[in-house]
Amino acid sequence: MAMSGHDLSISYGAAPVVQEVSVELAPGQVTVLVGPNGSGKSTVLRGMSRLQQLCAGSLSLAQTEDAAALSARDFARRVTLLAQSRPTPAGITVRDAVEFGRHPHRRGWRGADPGGVAAVDRALHLTGMSDLAHRDVDELSGGQVQRVWFASALAQDTGVLMLDEPTNHLDLRYQIEVLELIRGLADNHGIAIGVVLHDLNQAAAVADRVLLLSEGRVVADGPAEQALRADLLSTVYEIEVDVLLDPATGDLDIRSPRQRLTRIRT
Repeated sequence: MAMSGHDLSISYGAAPVVQEVSVELAPGQVTVLVGPNGSGKSTVLRGMSRLQQLCAGSLSLAQTEDAAALSARDFARRVTLLAQSRPTPAGITVRDAVEFGRHPHRRGWRGADPGGVAAVDRALHLTGMSDLAHRDVDELSGGQVQRVWFASALAQDTGVLMLDEPTNHLDLRYQIEVLELIRGLADNHGIAIGVVLHDLNQAAAVADRVLLLSEGRVVADGPAEQALRADLLSTVYEIEVDVLLDPATGDLDIRSPRQRLTRIRT
């Protein structure tokens, strides 16, 4: 299922945060939003998921459907957002938490959900949480809790999946596994995915398309090698950035000279 945001503008009070941003989330593709802190990346996802009111612009689903006209339940059956900040619930198991994602598919609280068990089992398996399904969530590490909420988003089983910094709080192994899972959901299941990432190398590795934002506007939009150019990144991040291309693999290597660590002496 395709989803589009057209000329989106969003403000917090009188302060404009996002200005005339357009985003296309295509089935089977990963679109990554990058940019400095405060550039509007997360706000764009919140606006597209209808959690943040639009000042201007429009949302469409499946090319013709007006997303604003859908009920909250119908919208949630089509679109999932895994937000950046989530609580750690107390007194419930991992499986119970993952089952929260099935709420839009039920008729009433704990109502019938014929596909629910299979969807939850699949989400637990994909996130590596099956063995912890009966543990209480508040007994888990921060990274494990992150994977619980990721599993809950997968259990919602929608055609559009938006993820706000899904690799936060995860160690290197699970960061890579999450990126591979995102890529697999697009490649093997045709999900349209929009994701906010801070790590530019992760963005280059996983994206079909990159939107580079600065001060609420799109600076570049295209394949990673076009959107993540050294001159654009140096301007947007206000620091010298080098972008190297591996001629054998075509992979980008993005770094700043300031990333070279030196020993701090006191």
